Amino acid sequence: MRIHSSNHPWLLLAILVVLLCFPGALSSKDEEKATSKNTKKEVTYDGTSLIINGKRELLYSGSIHYPRSTPDMWPKIIKRAKQGGLNTIQTYVFWNFHELEQGKFNFSGRADLVKFIKLIEKNGMYVTLRLGPFIQAEWTHGGLPYWLREIPGIFFRTDNKPFKEHTERYVRVILDMMKEEKLFAPQGGPIILGQIENEYSAVQRAYKNDGSNYIKWASKLVHSMNLGIPWVMCKQNDAPDPMINACNGRHCGDTFPGPNREHKPSLWTENWTTQFRVYGDPPVQRSVEDIAFSVARFFSKNGSHVNYYMYHGGTNFGRTSAHYVTTRYYDDAPLDEYGLEKEPKYGHLKHLHNALNLCKKALLWGQSRTEKPGKDTEIRYYEQPGTKVCAAFLANNNTESAEIIKFRGKDYVIPPRSISILPDCKTVVYSTGEIVSHHTARNFMKSKKANKKFDFKVFTETVPQELKGDSYVPVELYGLAKDESDYGWYTTNFKIDDSDLKKKGGKPTVRVASLGHALHAWLNGEYLGNGHGSHDEKSFVFQKPIALKEGDNHLTMLGVLTGFPDSGSYLEHRFTGPRSVSISGLSSGPMDLTEKSKWGNKVGMEGEKLDIHTEKGLKKVKWEKFSGKAPGLTWYQTYFDAPESLSPAAIRMNGMGKGLIWVNGEGVGRYWMSFLSPLGKSTQIEYHIPRSFLKPKKNLLVIFEEEPNVNPELIDFVIVNRDTVCSYIGEDYTPSVRHWARKNDNVQAITDDVQLTANLKCSGTKKISAVEFASFGNPTGSCGNFTRGSCHAPVTKQVVEKYCLGKAECVIPVNKSTFQEDKKDSCPKVVKTLAVQVKCGRPKKN
Repeated sequence: MRIHSSNHPWLLLAILVVLLCFPGALSSKDEEKATSKNTKKEVTYDGTSLIINGKRELLYSGSIHYPRSTPDMWPKIIKRAKQGGLNTIQTYVFWNFHELEQGKFNFSGRADLVKFIKLIEKNGMYVTLRLGPFIQAEWTHGGLPYWLREIPGIFFRTDNKPFKEHTERYVRVILDMMKEEKLFAPQGGPIILGQIENEYSAVQRAYKNDGSNYIKWASKLVHSMNLGIPWVMCKQNDAPDPMINACNGRHCGDTFPGPNREHKPSLWTENWTTQFRVYGDPPVQRSVEDIAFSVARFFSKNGSHVNYYMYHGGTNFGRTSAHYVTTRYYDDAPLDEYGLEKEPKYGHLKHLHNALNLCKKALLWGQSRTEKPGKDTEIRYYEQPGTKVCAAFLANNNTESAEIIKFRGKDYVIPPRSISILPDCKTVVYSTGEIVSHHTARNFMKSKKANKKFDFKVFTETVPQELKGDSYVPVELYGLAKDESDYGWYTTNFKIDDSDLKKKGGKPTVRVASLGHALHAWLNGEYLGNGHGSHDEKSFVFQKPIALKEGDNHLTMLGVLTGFPDSGSYLEHRFTGPRSVSISGLSSGPMDLTEKSKWGNKVGMEGEKLDIHTEKGLKKVKWEKFSGKAPGLTWYQTYFDAPESLSPAAIRMNGMGKGLIWVNGEGVGRYWMSFLSPLGKSTQIEYHIPRSFLKPKKNLLVIFEEEPNVNPELIDFVIVNRDTVCSYIGEDYTPSVRHWARKNDNVQAITDDVQLTANLKCSGTKKISAVEFASFGNPTGSCGNFTRGSCHAPVTKQVVEKYCLGKAECVIPVNKSTFQEDKKDSCPKVVKTLAVQVKCGRPKKN
């Protein structure tokens, strides 16, 4: 335990020895007396946990990033996180979102960090603040402002004077603001933990001694401010004292070497709930069973803090995503992109938190023991001597079959690759491998109100043939665009002699080698085509046969960015854009245009400079009626009414290629429909439009489309819901942990009849309007796609309708007697599963 005082050091040392040697010296009963009414909370720690206001805590945290949703969404997202069993919210601070221009800070709208933290505080939750300066987060430039690149002599994230000076200034601005608002725990606020830097070990070796010096400097910087909270560094096993080293990953219960000092607790700062998506990716998921297993494993091995990254992913609005990263971010999190509960991931983890809370006294005050009864089985339990306090974790690492574990004279059947939790070392209240919470499937319902015939008008950019400039190589694209636009123009002229065109064989070919991200090309005003790289292979070669003419020829290229890189060493020296241009197939041999021609350049589109995505800017150009066909680099604008209901809304970009979307001047984000996954489908189709972007009628939609011959009339607006609700429960599953509570030192049932049930619940004021599928037997599939098996109880649907129709929530007993007609069982040797799918809706008004 760390004690924040320098008075009477020998007395403090004596107290420390007592606390370490005698768990009862600061007993769990003393903790219960520790009042939460005190406004100021001291935050310390020891080798077991964080200690907040004298009370040990198990911390269940979730990452929610304020810029990836809107202020009107924050209250519901935070409330749902708390209802999911979280007691802490973790967020990065996004430097380049707050200080886009040097010296000009913005803390309004989606950048209102103080408002976000105060909403968390209002919900009675703690906050972990991850300052950066570098955050990665699949956010453009890893959160570092572009202007930092242009500071003379700067090197990012190392013992570099300019970088440290600007970092310290930024850090002090943020922390002073938090202090002024009294948001730190010792001031009575919710911030209990801070993080400086992020996964620095990934780049530390590249900077050698300067890297080690930088980490020590960063640690001293935040500790010197005496804010009264502990600080962490994630994936930094050599974190300097008193910094706590923490784990990031999927299975920190097995991969984390542990704290680098015995007096530090085991903290898990990022438990990845899924994988972020990049354009060209197929769908990816991480099962909730795997997440729950990893968390139970971590807590069974002295862990006391887990953070789900992400708990709500949200949206990369505007141009905020890192290169090639989709607008939709971590959609497979417990709260999806729209803030809706993704079941069963949300509910199964909520049940896990309930089960761990029943084990709290044992985990925080007990002595740990480990047994290994078999090759694939393990028992970990915590017991407080002289009391009934005991909690056990029975683990089966066999991925294919269940295992029987004998513990204290009783046999327990543990499902494949799962952990069963026994908060009294006797009663199984939760299994990571058995989901008893309900499931949902997401629906995108075409809006009747918003999808009237669109009257599209268009404005097409002029492709330049000759721009001013005297560069002898194409200018590097990041430096050219300066994060003011995704687009940079390049033009050059070259002469062709008649003799060059007389070579027999194929046509001449233009070849452009680019470092990324995408490229369009024109020759003498004619569009040649486009090319692009990918997240993993950014460099690409654009190659196209061309028709040259004798005399002057004009080559125009448009370099296209998809965001700045977000990770790696020497980030300030990352380059992109066209690097080598040549023409082959000439009689005189290859012509290198890279260094033998002067290059002109220009940043951005004319429409960007005139802000034609806004009502005011619309009037600055002449719009034409869309005739059904348009070239590339065309702006499309139309008006639409807001989709009906208050459910989340989105736009489906069917028929389009690649570009940017705005609604009422607000940047919805980048879209890229033409970049297909290996499955032949667009990585992302729907793009979130927050309700705060909309007004009831006449909403302005503006799209900038890079590719020619798209069909905007296929675009439609949708309403998003999770009104398809399901259950999939085996008759041998463990009943819900909600049946149990801890009273004094005993775990007791709080219901008269502890039985296995299927619980189905509609959101909001909706009620179950239809039973779409029901089978008790051996059905297969998942929510939204169930199929009846060879074993089926004929009365299942009738029974489910009796329990559920017309109700907002229903409870169905999962046992043979519920579904047997005249006590007949046509397949007695089959362990039955109940699969149910219902539809929720609002009652129709007469």
